[in-house]
Amino acid sequence: MTTAYRIVLVDDHVIVRQGLRKIVDAAAGVEVVGEADDGLQLLALLNHVTPDLVVLDIAMPHLRGIEAIHEIKSIQPMLKILILTMHREIELLTAAISAGASGYLLKEDADTELFVAIKKIRQGGTYVSPKLSDHVATDWMQTLRGERSLQPDGDPLTIREREVLKLIAEGHSNKETADLLSISPRTVEHHRAHIMAKLNIRRSADLVKYAISKRYL
Repeated sequence: MTTAYRIVLVDDHVIVRQGLRKIVDAAAGVEVVGEADDGLQLLALLNHVTPDLVVLDIAMPHLRGIEAIHEIKSIQPMLKILILTMHREIELLTAAISAGASGYLLKEDADTELFVAIKKIRQGGTYVSPKLSDHVATDWMQTLRGERSLQPDGDPLTIREREVLKLIAEGHSNKETADLLSISPRTVEHHRAHIMAKLNIRRSADLVKYAISKRYL
């Protein structure tokens, strides 16, 4: 008898987890062995269960995005991670894979692509949602050719600006960033404007690149 592939689902939206669980429960050879609302709950859960794969939302409260990937790998280095997200930014995908994730799946593709992703990761591969894969190839080639490089000299940002930038780069909205830092959304908007002015950056994508280059993620 083949051992079932053990999966833990992590998302702060119960409805999303319920939907994922229905998809998994309907298939043979896989089983959900745990669920968590956020990164901290997941770390506590990993002290008691040893899954094969964690399906992880990249924007969560308490332990966020890329930080969660690093923490998971420190506890169970061989554990595979599939990011499940609504965020399409190529820079965020790159940061997730660089941190140790084995896949990046858009939530809009989950109903048709979840098991494609699981199968590829289970076989030792890396999965990227079809809607992103062509863009990833193009973006990486442009980066290698130096067409989209961002090489900031020094770091003129304050500690608070770095905190704001880190959360923005992880895909959090202004309101989510404000809640996490206990400041107002208007203050977040001011910080964002100051950051872009200091760095002479006009695109949100380049904010993410800067955060990656400074290892904020």
